[in-house]
Amino acid sequence: MRKPYLLDFPKLGRADVGYMAVLDGPGVLPFEVKRLFWTYDTPEMIVRGRHAHHQTEQVLVAVAGRILVTTEMPDGEIQLFVLDSPQQGLYVPAHAWHTMQYSRAAVQLVLASTPYSEPDYIRDYATFKRTWGSAS
Repeated sequence: MRKPYLLDFPKLGRADVGYMAVLDGPGVLPFEVKRLFWTYDTPEMIVRGRHAHHQTEQVLVAVAGRILVTTEMPDGEIQLFVLDSPQQGLYVPAHAWHTMQYSRAAVQLVLASTPYSEPDYIRDYATFKRTWGSAS
């Protein structure tokens, strides 16, 4: 089973003209992107996520601001990631419970491996633990 890990994206440009990060060609991400969405204007005291997926893999990018991401794998391993650069993303595999907390002006881009499907979500933590309890 894959674990969450950070990805570094190529940074193109110069300080006097600005920069861009590029995902160009196959093999840069561990999956083909089937959906993308972004979150913004999330109050700092709100914790988003609080779910896992049966199949969907994601890459989370803080295109602005800072995002604290906590992941928990079925075996109980917990990791905390700080996303604060648009040049870096976090791979979140299927089966990983994850939460996000945002700085005031954070904008999060999410690249997903599947189209939206509500049955793919596990939104109850106890169900998450029961679903993959044999992995712990």
